[in-house]
Amino acid sequence: MIAAPALFLALVSFWEMVVVSRVRVRAPSERDWQALSAAVRAAHRPGDLIVFAPGWIDPLGRHYLGDLIPLEMAGRMDAARYPVIWEVSERGARARETADLEPDRSQDFGRLTLRHYRQRAAVVVTDFAAALPGAEVSGRSRGAPSVLLEEVGFEAHRCVVVVPAPDQTVRIRYPAVELGAELVGHVGLADVFTRRDVRDPARLVVSIDGRTVADLTVGVDDGWVRFRALTTPHAGAVVEIAATAIGPRARDRRVCFAAEARR
Repeated sequence: MIAAPALFLALVSFWEMVVVSRVRVRAPSERDWQALSAAVRAAHRPGDLIVFAPGWIDPLGRHYLGDLIPLEMAGRMDAARYPVIWEVSERGARARETADLEPDRSQDFGRLTLRHYRQRAAVVVTDFAAALPGAEVSGRSRGAPSVLLEEVGFEAHRCVVVVPAPDQTVRIRYPAVELGAELVGHVGLADVFTRRDVRDPARLVVSIDGRTVADLTVGVDDGWVRFRALTTPHAGAVVEIAATAIGPRARDRRVCFAAEARR
């Protein structure tokens, strides 16, 4: 079961390497990467998140540090679960995961910079991907919704994948959910080849106890789109996530979403 996700990440890396090969800039040297890698390994602890900026250096970063990035981390919804983030940066770039943070230390390694961040990690009370087996599903779709590691916007994401029939809606009803102070999620359209051939958008509507808290339309160029709703902490909520393939030509519209209720 691990081979398919590993192959997927290899394909994403290959695409990114093609992009890297086309960028005519003065790249960091082998010595820069080796020195930075040694510094990370000396201080890294299991569960620390490693990110790369700009995004196109990610395959190079994984070449040197990929064994410290397990599949679950590579396919994360976002960075909120991780109390420690290591950012490997070229030419001063910042990763989106650190945009609102300030580093507590920073060190240059030739043309690379290593920054270290700490944050208060989110406490997840319900992971809607993990809770999928207990959900009730209705509507016309190609196969049952499932949790997969998918490509969305040329990034790997673990998500619930649902493929509504064209112009149809699939409803995933979670009957007894524990909520925290917020519900945070992302949605996008998976599979680069399907996005190339099928240009129709999709819609995701999230409701809690019959009240809509998020309503998004996502297109083929939108990538991984965030949504957030404030909630009242309690157990037993009914959460419904409805995915629609918009239009009669929206065949094989792979709607990919992840969501968490957080304390």
